[in-house]
Amino acid sequence: MAEVLLYRDIARQFTGGKAKIQVEAKDVRALLRALDADFPGLGAVLKTEMAVAIDGQIYHDALLEPIGPDSEICFLPAIEGG
Repeated sequence: MAEVLLYRDIARQFTGGKAKIQVEAKDVRALLRALDADFPGLGAVLKTEMAVAIDGQIYHDALLEPIGPDSEICFLPAIEGG
């Protein structure tokens, strides 16, 4: 199973502070659905407000990016420029 790392504030709000979660998913879209099923509302927040890193590579539009069984997925606050 892939390991999901959550930003501390998001973990507090949705998972009771649990910042590392094991999830089985083939891509980021499936991962968000699985997280939302276990922690209602989490998937929507991660999809709209966070950037995602898969095995150290950062993606801003990652819904179809594949996830390996041993991948590390990290959700980070999206940085906006101006």
